[in-house]
Amino acid sequence: MNTLVIDGHGHFTTEPPEFHAFRKAQVAFAEGHSEQRPAYAGIPDTQLREIITTNQLRLQRERGSDFTILSPRASGMGHHVPGLECAEEWARLSNDTIQRICELFPQNFAAVCQLPQTVDGDLGPVIAELERCVANGFIGCNLNPDPSGGHWSAPPLYDAWWDPLWGAMTRLDVPAMIHVSGSCERAMHTTGAYYLAADTAVFMQLIEGDLFERHPKLRLIIPHGGGAAPYHWGRYRGLSMMLGKPPLTEHLMQNLYFDTCVYHQAGIDILFTVVEPKNILFGSELLGAVRAVDPETGHSFDDTRRYVDALGLDRQTRHAVLEGNARRVYPRLDSILTAQGR
Repeated sequence: MNTLVIDGHGHFTTEPPEFHAFRKAQVAFAEGHSEQRPAYAGIPDTQLREIITTNQLRLQRERGSDFTILSPRASGMGHHVPGLECAEEWARLSNDTIQRICELFPQNFAAVCQLPQTVDGDLGPVIAELERCVANGFIGCNLNPDPSGGHWSAPPLYDAWWDPLWGAMTRLDVPAMIHVSGSCERAMHTTGAYYLAADTAVFMQLIEGDLFERHPKLRLIIPHGGGAAPYHWGRYRGLSMMLGKPPLTEHLMQNLYFDTCVYHQAGIDILFTVVEPKNILFGSELLGAVRAVDPETGHSFDDTRRYVDALGLDRQTRHAVLEGNARRVYPRLDSILTAQGR
């Protein structure tokens, strides 16, 4: 059984300086610190091709993956920045850049979109951008459960407030990766604390509610190995029982998935011991949270393929984790790969 290694968690984190400069100026305008609305012409194809070839594509080849699900930089989504107009402009620019990368490298990348969420905004513009992106070939979205950047002012994901978005995702047959953006709190480091805390908080939200009973075809991915959930599985099984909920296998795990963005072997071992392989997608968060070499192994922390290979999975399970689960959770990805003869 030949396996196409699909990395389900990649971000465009190698933007040129001009991209960041535009965003800084845009935020200054949105926050009232500048009277001049900035303009940005975009990244030329030649520059974009060079950036991807020397970074994401190079590492993809070096580490033995074949295809990456790519989205804008998560910490850069900046949903706490005020103003719907700013959020819509930034999401469109970010998503159009991802689309261009996927068009330049169709054999290597598929697109997942950023949504123009705001702290006080409704879901109408969010759904409109999702629909636009899916019409342009995107296969899913990143959804921020806390647009405030750490204040948790949004309703929990099981609240009916989110239902229009869940309905749109079901209609479009796309999943969402649940992913916060940058932290606005000094006490909450973005990638080391906020990301993992949010993953864990969302898992508990899903236990408390009845989201998947109301939306049985909805599919969500909690990244970074599910936060603390696998490590504290007994706690969550017990809490689910205390709340009068069905077992986790019935209550959540027909619709919920974790990825392998866990940066040491013992963590991957626990993930696969606790969570059924059918609920695990291979992912590396390539060029993301940790860009360092582990002195104990001599390999990059985010070279997660090595950890999965070391598990000694049987061929069927390995195929599911590295390819099959991603194609099942992202049906539009399966259609793209099938059209390519893969």
